[in-house]
Amino acid sequence: MLQTEFPFKLPHGYVDAEGNLHREGQMRLATAEDEVLPLRDPRVQMNPGYLVIILLSRVLTRLGDLPDVNPKVIEGLFAGDFAYLEGLYRTINENGHNRLAVTCPHCAGEFEVEMSGLGE
Repeated sequence: MLQTEFPFKLPHGYVDAEGNLHREGQMRLATAEDEVLPLRDPRVQMNPGYLVIILLSRVLTRLGDLPDVNPKVIEGLFAGDFAYLEGLYRTINENGHNRLAVTCPHCAGEFEVEMSGLGE
């Protein structure tokens, strides 16, 4: 069965207007529509760097107890969390899973590490 949603835990966490910290969330696989529709957004047309903000707001299905993950939430992330989510997005959409192949620097053994645990 194809896994389409992936849990994660942000390294720092999003702090909402009331001061609540939100670290755990879920990201789904992106669709072609997720990658194409934001190109019509005036914010992306004015600043192509804004594309990833809209993309992440579309594919994050949950972040803590927030009722909605929208571009303003993504804009408010700490840089480390933003980079973590960009990496997770690339990993799950390029590989179809959230595991990375790694090699132990001491014994040269090869194994897989689940990326969702890397934010902890």
